[in-house]
Amino acid sequence: MAVKNTTQVLIGGKIITLSGYESEEYLQKVASYMNNKMTELGQLPGYSRQSVETKHTLLSLNVADDYFKAKRQAEIFEEDLEAKDREMYDLKHDLITSQVQLENARKDVALKNEQIDKLQNRIEELEKELEELLK
Repeated sequence: MAVKNTTQVLIGGKIITLSGYESEEYLQKVASYMNNKMTELGQLPGYSRQSVETKHTLLSLNVADDYFKAKRQAEIFEEDLEAKDREMYDLKHDLITSQVQLENARKDVALKNEQIDKLQNRIEELEKELEELLK
């Protein structure tokens, strides 16, 4: 069973204790992300004059926006991966089909070469017979 980690992080100038099954480094990374978002929003004109509730709402909206953008990007990557998997499957299928055709063509060439050898031998035999008859 996974071990629950607890760590203290600094978010918005306040020390908060976070706990979870993720690593302490991950929890610190989440806190850093939140601090960066708060700093980013704090640089917007008029943001500092907003009520705490409005600031929290804007922060939540920005985090949700990042989440949905990242989720959509992940979906695009997944669709791209699936398309590449299908393409790779099709290419493998084409390769196998080509290999089968090549093997069949090689067998046909070998058969034709065998027939040519037999016919050349028959021609030689007939030429010898003709020479004997003309003597």
